Amino acid sequence: MRAIAVGAFRADPALVEVPKPEPAAGEVRVRVEYASLNPYDWQTAEGSLDGQVPHVFPLVVGVDFAGRVDTIGSGDNRFRVGDKVFGRAGPPVGAGTYCDYVCVPQDAAITLVPGGLDARIAAALPSAGMAAAQILETAVLRGHESLLIIGAAGGVGSCLTQLARARDVRVIAAVRGDERSRMGSLGATATVDTTRGRTAGSVRAACPDGIDALADLVSGTPEAFAAHASTVRPGGIALSTRGVAAGAALPEGVRGIDFRLDPSPVLLDVLAAGAEEGVLRVPIDAELPLEKAPQALDRNRTGGARGKTVIVLRNHGHR
Repeated sequence: MRAIAVGAFRADPALVEVPKPEPAAGEVRVRVEYASLNPYDWQTAEGSLDGQVPHVFPLVVGVDFAGRVDTIGSGDNRFRVGDKVFGRAGPPVGAGTYCDYVCVPQDAAITLVPGGLDARIAAALPSAGMAAAQILETAVLRGHESLLIIGAAGGVGSCLTQLARARDVRVIAAVRGDERSRMGSLGATATVDTTRGRTAGSVRAACPDGIDALADLVSGTPEAFAAHASTVRPGGIALSTRGVAAGAALPEGVRGIDFRLDPSPVLLDVLAAGAEEGVLRVPIDAELPLEKAPQALDRNRTGGARGKTVIVLRNHGHR
């Protein structure tokens, strides 16, 4: 089958042929129709989790998917051949979704696509939607607080902005470029352009009393994270999705959190219902064929993502 993979950490992702996986007991094999791109995809291909979790090579990139159940493994199973499903694959890292087929345990983060939800939207939901929902819970935001989101225009940020606004949380969206109109339509109270100088100063102008919580989705160094955390008031929370909070010098009284996603099918069902009802919009920035995925990964690595990129495999005839 076709796949986008790397043969070693930091190698360039490329279109290759790999064997079609066979489902083990309790697994389903899904014929992938759509996969969606997350920063996690290129980060793991570069070795961000080397030594922490199991990897397989060639490392097939991607975790999010939507498609149809193609084969059922032995034993009891809650799915049937032909079911429309979506979810998040792995572990191990490398058993990815930028490919024609993926095998997933039936008790993992996989669930049915609701009848009223487009499969490409479903494919864009798992990582971004689950992360946004769990970040909101981790930051203990219940309403009327303020939340600064660094990297708000991307997939996680777009979902987080909407979910926070639904709780009457005041969202300050920090993005690259002029995104006031788009972020405002998603529920942001104020939008800060990080390319126009000191972000912290602009945030303080919007929230003179300080921010209740920070969700930094992009800063890859403790220093950059600490600069954003300087806007958080004593007693507030500064959360990083890049694992740099523990090493950052934070203001006194600010609690740093390194966020780790805990995927679940129950949460997928909740997010899918929200998307189906139109409560949660998932902005699709681009739809690309599988062979264009390496360029999309490279573009995402440079930053400034707008919504989600979806990899389309739906019309493939490759077996």
